[in-house]
Amino acid sequence: MPICTHKGCGKEFNEQSNADDACQFHSGSPVFHEGLKGWSCCNKRVTEFDEFLKIPGCTFGQHTTEKQTEPQAAKPAAAPQATSVNKDGVEVYGTAAPAAAAASTAASSAAKPTASSTAEELEQEEDDLSVPVTPGTTCKRRGCGKTYVDDATSRGTGSEAVCVHHPGAPVFHEGSKGWSCCKRRVLEFDEFLKIAGCKEGNHLFVGSNKEELIDCRKDWYQTQTNVILSIFAKDKLDTQVNFETRSVSIDIKIKNNKRYKKTFALFHDIDPENSKFTALTTKVEINLKKTSGVSWADLEPTDVKTWTTFGVTGGGGSVGATEVSSK
Repeated sequence: MPICTHKGCGKEFNEQSNADDACQFHSGSPVFHEGLKGWSCCNKRVTEFDEFLKIPGCTFGQHTTEKQTEPQAAKPAAAPQATSVNKDGVEVYGTAAPAAAAASTAASSAAKPTASSTAEELEQEEDDLSVPVTPGTTCKRRGCGKTYVDDATSRGTGSEAVCVHHPGAPVFHEGSKGWSCCKRRVLEFDEFLKIAGCKEGNHLFVGSNKEELIDCRKDWYQTQTNVILSIFAKDKLDTQVNFETRSVSIDIKIKNNKRYKKTFALFHDIDPENSKFTALTTKVEINLKKTSGVSWADLEPTDVKTWTTFGVTGGGGSVGATEVSSK
C-alpha cells in the first residue's frame, strides 16, 4: 500500500477508503527555537526531539503521495545573527527567530547538550525483557521506526530483531539536516526523517522502566486561613496529591523516568476536603486549608517553643495569645 507523504502522518493507506478526514497532519513547517520544538501551524511546543515527532497533526484531509514542499516563511525585517558557534559547528541564536521560520534557519537548539544527553541515554538503555510489549509499539531508538510483532520476531535472532538506528542527536546547520553520528546531510525535513540509521543493535520498545527518585526545591508561606506549599518541578507528566488531617503526600512523575515522591507530616491539622493543588508550568502549588487560625512555626512538626504569630507581638502559638498553645 502507498505511504502518505503529509508531514506528521507517514501512514500506509488504502486509496479506495481515502476519506476527506482520513489523514491527520501538519500543514506548516518545523520550528525549533530556544530549546522548544513544534510546528508553525499549531501552538504546541516541546523540549525533546522525540516528543516533537509525536505531536499530533492539527489539519485533516485526504492521504497523499505527492511530494510535500515547506511553506515559504515570511521574510523578517532583519535576519537574526548567530551569537556563537559550538564545537560541533552548530550556530546558537540568542535572539528570537521568526515565528514561522523553517527548521533550516531556526533549529540550532536541536543539537544542544540536552538533546545529546537524551540520545546517549536511549543508546545505553536496554529493554527489560520481562516487560510485555503491546503489538504495534514503535522502537524508541531514533531512526529505527520498526514496530513490535512478537518476542520471536522482534526480540529474537532474525533480521526483524535488528535495530538500525542513530545513536547521536539531530544536527540542523545552515539549511542542512543530519545526525551527529554520521556524515549524510540533506536539505528537506522529510528527507532527514528518511536517513537510514548508522548503527545496529537491539530494539528499545519499553526500556528498563527504572525510575529515578529526585528531590525538588520547595517553599512555603502561610496566611491566617491557609498554608501554601510550592514544589518546583518542570516537565511534569502526572501529579497526584493526597490530603490527610495531619499529612500531605505528593507524587510527581517527570519526563525521562524521574519522580518526586514525598509525604510531609504537618505542624497542625488541615481540612482535607477543602485543600487543593494546582500543577503549573514550573511548579506544583498546594493549598492546605487550616482548621483554625493558629499560626504554624514550621511546615512540619518542630520543637520550637516560640514563633511569630498573626496579630501577636512577642510570639505565641495562636492568634491573639501571648502564650504557646498546647497541641
